[in-house]
Parts: sequence; structure tokens; C-alpha cells
Amino acid sequence: MSYLHTLMFGLYPYLAGSVFLIGSLMRFDHGQYTWKTGSSQMLSSKRMRLASPLFHVGILVIFFGHLVGLLTPHWVYAPFISAGAKQVFAILVGGIAGVMCLVGGAMLLHRRFTDARVRASSSFMDNLIIVLLVVQVTLGLLTIPAAMNHLDGGVMIKLAEWAQAIVFFQGNAAAHLTGIGFIYHIHILVGLTIVLIFPFTRLVHAWSAPLGYLGRRYQIVRRRA
Repeated sequence: MSYLHTLMFGLYPYLAGSVFLIGSLMRFDHGQYTWKTGSSQMLSSKRMRLASPLFHVGILVIFFGHLVGLLTPHWVYAPFISAGAKQVFAILVGGIAGVMCLVGGAMLLHRRFTDARVRASSSFMDNLIIVLLVVQVTLGLLTIPAAMNHLDGGVMIKLAEWAQAIVFFQGNAAAHLTGIGFIYHIHILVGLTIVLIFPFTRLVHAWSAPLGYLGRRYQIVRRRA
């Protein structure tokens, strides 16, 4: 295993994660007036009714699918489902969500660069993050043909072991990625780069999801006498 491999998949994840957490905290503490979605829908609503739901639903399914799939140890689900069956399920669900996200993201990307009003109001980071997200979901879909060649779930287990080694601070995490396909390495690196720049983009508004509304008390509104 080369030094570069260790640097990219053993140390870079911690750099990206540290910038993600510290950057988000500092921006919340010192720059709350810049904490926004930066929505451009009021400037142009063309194709937004289709593109936005496709993109957001797709990316949420992908995110939580990766979160649960990669961070759940094999022994937890082994009594209920085999690694191969879990991989097939991930391919089906991830493939559908990926296509949704790609179609919606491509429409949003086209709109951002072709609509004069939207383009004029977009910052460099606005353009960069949508490009990276579309590239990332494309790479994710390109892993499906590679995954079809090893339906035993072996590579999926290696990827999960790498993610768990990083999150739980286990040593020699990069070794888990030795021997897997190049497409997976690129997919991981782009994903880590998105995590790295997350606090400096409009994606930071994800921290402000109004989850508190789900558990709030009912509000009684009385009519005027």
C-alpha cells in the first residue's frame, strides 16, 4: 500500500471531516446571516417543480442509504440478510434514487448555466457544488456495472469496513480499500471533497432542517370574538 493511498484514504477523510465540523460551527457562530439556501426559484421557476423534488428526494435517499449501509456492521444484519442480497437491494434502491438525483441535478445544472438571471446571481461556490454533486451521483451510478461483477457483497463489505474504520478511529483504514476498483476510489475522493467544502456552500442550510416541528406541541388558534 503506497504512501499516497494512505494519505488519500487514511488521512484525507479526517481533514475533510474536521473542516466539515469546525467550518459549520464557525459559520453558524460568526456568519448566521449567510446561512441560507440561496434559492433562485423566485428568479426563474422553469422546470423547478420537477427538478427540485427529483434532486432532493434522490439525494436524501442516497445519503441515508450510504449512512446506514456503510456504518452498520456486517454482524448486525447477517442473521436477517446475506451480504449479497443486501448489495442487490442497495443496487436497486440506490440505482433508482441515483437516476432521480441525476435527472433533477442535470436539470438544475442546465438551468443555472443557461438562465441569465440565475447565472448572474450564482457565486463560484454555487456553481462548483452543483457540478460536484452531479459528477458524484454519476460516479455512483457508474459503480453499479462494476458491482454487478461481484454480487457476493465482498467489495461492499470492504467499503463498509473502511467507513467504519474511519468513523470509529480504527487504525490502518486505507488498507480496506486495497484491491477494489478505481471507480470506487474516485467516487470516495469526490465525496470527501464535497464534505470538505460543505461549510462554504449553500449546502450548509441542511443543518437548519426544521426537525423540531415533528415533536412540537399542537398550537391552538382561537378565532376572534
